[in-house]
Amino acid sequence: MRGMKKSNLVLGITGGIAAYKSAELLRLLMKQGHSVQVAMTDAACHFITPTTLQGLSGQPVFTDQWDARAPNNMAHINLSRAAAAIVIAPASADFIAKLANGLADDLLSTLCLARNCPLLIAPAMNREMWQNPATQRNIAQLIADGVQVMGPDAGMQACGEEGMGRMLEAAQLAELITAALQPKLLAGKRILITAGPTYEPIDAVRGITNRSSGKMGYAIAKAAREMGAEVRLVSGPTSLAAPEGAQRVNVQSAAEMYQAVMQSVADCDIFIAVAAVADYRVAQPAEQKIKKSDASLTLELVPNPDILAQVASLPNPPFCVGFAAESEKLAEYAEQKRRAKRLPLLVGNLAQQAIGSDDNELVLFDDAGAHPLPHADKLTLARQLLEHVAQRYPAAK
Repeated sequence: MRGMKKSNLVLGITGGIAAYKSAELLRLLMKQGHSVQVAMTDAACHFITPTTLQGLSGQPVFTDQWDARAPNNMAHINLSRAAAAIVIAPASADFIAKLANGLADDLLSTLCLARNCPLLIAPAMNREMWQNPATQRNIAQLIADGVQVMGPDAGMQACGEEGMGRMLEAAQLAELITAALQPKLLAGKRILITAGPTYEPIDAVRGITNRSSGKMGYAIAKAAREMGAEVRLVSGPTSLAAPEGAQRVNVQSAAEMYQAVMQSVADCDIFIAVAAVADYRVAQPAEQKIKKSDASLTLELVPNPDILAQVASLPNPPFCVGFAAESEKLAEYAEQKRRAKRLPLLVGNLAQQAIGSDDNELVLFDDAGAHPLPHADKLTLARQLLEHVAQRYPAAK
């Protein structure tokens, strides 16, 4: 998976029926290119065998603090020193209590106490155990200690009850873990992003819009949050959910998007204009529905404000990144647009490849030339783009 940060991880598994999900989580992390070392509690071995996890990981599974395979018989020290993070999935109520109170009576709890890397946990337990005040106190303490808590989710549980306490699904956990591993290249930066289409009314029920799904803009917002940025997302109409932690401002028309951007741009460090803003609007939209007839209908269209050009021409503009979706002559037209608007960076792509799809190919244009980003999913491309922005931003300011 191009653009993915490969890391050494420790996957800790504690006792609980959700341990069966850990095998799939391990498989997904390996598929992403991570090296995964598994450590299990004795209770976990009653739910899933070390043999299964060794077969998936290709590495010996540690269950004993005094395992002679570890240098100096110190697995609790050696396993964490090469790890980018320790992930506990599932994390039982008992193990969470140990972590919150600094107890270390087995390999996994000792490993967590002796770590010098981030700790992520995925709670999994009965709903009453999760809601118990003692568990909630322990979770609050772990969050205060800087531990990232992933989940839990609500749903049907193995005991037959329903409620909060289910471990997140493996695919969701893999996504959260990957996000946590992203370098915080934009920590403290304020990024303003536009995304999605705009909608220009013709009458009470009809309008002019385009086929933009908003997926690229939302992927950039998500990647920016992963990298530590404060994100404000000005979005046209789309069914996408805003990335966690991003502040979304909903707009409809290009004029509304312009107003929202100009109200926020003075407080941002970086402006990324991804939205497919309608170039024209109807001069006189009808208040009521225009009734159908056999006669021709002529609409007068007038230009919308060029949001990116307006921001880039401010006396003290933020670092501006534009997007150009072309149907032909991508390099020629994209570079023309970049120079005309005096942008430090412009992202070009072919519209027929990008609109509505989950993946794409991008070309970054700046003063140093063209930088192609090969075909990948849009989140991977967003991460690569923001890495380039992080490199160029200090030099441009």
